[in-house]
Amino acid sequence: MALTGRAALVALAGTLAALALRTTAGLLLVDGCIVVAILADVTLAASVRRLQLSRSGDTRVMLGQRGATTLAIVNPGGRELRGLLRDSWQPSAGASERTWVRIPAGGRAEVTTTLEPTRRGDKTAGPVTVRSVGPLGLAARQVSRDVPWTVRVLPPFLSRKHLPEKLALLRQLDGQHRSLIRGQGSEFDSLREYVIGDDVRSIDWRSSARRSDIVVRTWRPERDRRILIVLDTGRTSAGRVTGLPRLDAAMDAALLLAALAVRAGDRVDLLAVDRQVRARVVGANRAEVLPLITDALAVLEPELTETDGALLATTVLAVARRRCLLVLLTDLNPAALETGLLPVLPLLSSRHQILVAATTDPRLAELAAGRADPEAVYAAAAAEGAVAERARAAAKLASLGVEVIEAPPDTLAPVLADAYLARKSAGRL
Repeated sequence: MALTGRAALVALAGTLAALALRTTAGLLLVDGCIVVAILADVTLAASVRRLQLSRSGDTRVMLGQRGATTLAIVNPGGRELRGLLRDSWQPSAGASERTWVRIPAGGRAEVTTTLEPTRRGDKTAGPVTVRSVGPLGLAARQVSRDVPWTVRVLPPFLSRKHLPEKLALLRQLDGQHRSLIRGQGSEFDSLREYVIGDDVRSIDWRSSARRSDIVVRTWRPERDRRILIVLDTGRTSAGRVTGLPRLDAAMDAALLLAALAVRAGDRVDLLAVDRQVRARVVGANRAEVLPLITDALAVLEPELTETDGALLATTVLAVARRRCLLVLLTDLNPAALETGLLPVLPLLSSRHQILVAATTDPRLAELAAGRADPEAVYAAAAAEGAVAERARAAAKLASLGVEVIEAPPDTLAPVLADAYLARKSAGRL
């Protein structure tokens, strides 16, 4: 049983009346009337124990968008149910929880709960509490039931706006405006006459011997190549840049690259690794790979531990037995690289092409330009030191045959997509 605010007001009025009477009999009379009214109200309230509750609605919603779940309530009793329903959810689900309901005897009602999530991941519904208020509005019957439901909040994919532009560039490479290129590891297209500047390695000597002129082979960008995207979910991915974790920027870049590569006809796989393999999407067909990657990224969170480089290398080599493009989304933190990636890099680079993509902090450039006072000068010196350390780390990776790209969080995704298209157009993929 639950008392309402109206019961409190009635009790206050009864107290004032008893004080006015100033007799024990009067006090007992007033209190007795209030108790009888409350008991009668509870007795006349519709039963809540036989209510039948079920859920339906969204199971996936993108961060930044609204979702909705519907709670169906069946009242099999013989009295109309009037009261309050509370559909509780995790705070980050952003649910509208309290609703006034009115369900006739033997009737059914549906209550829609709007969700505006503020974080990625699985949002679980809590217990549903139904309070059936009596006709006098003094007291209510109340019950709480578990009605399980989970909504997965997916990454927002903010870089989706760049996809049409990148697809247009892709069509220039392999579409109505196909660009014929020369390069090792691309698909043969046709023969043409040699012109000054052509790579002599492209000369087709047998065909030239049958003709009176020298001819060279031309190639077109290959399809059905393999891209393995690896997200470093170790401690460096938890660092915030412009208010967001580095991992979120890496996810956005991974989604744009995956969407573009799938449209290009390439196979895409994904791993997320720190001390454990946190996500694994391998061998999915092109129609399913992007939804599977999005689903896997939704529940990822940075782990405050150093990434195990040996685990990363062995997992990559087990997944990708043939040569492929390995895209590693990590941070150019010198200490983390020394203990994680660098020791295993020679082994990986001997088997695969490697592209490292890292998020830069625009704040470093702002601090490095500061000269207003001694404090600003010290901050500028620290920022310059951090930039120099990252540059040395990038140079060390480049010396081992690794391509390194860096960009702020809002441009990392399109810059990575451009790097992929550049490899595609040059026949290096």
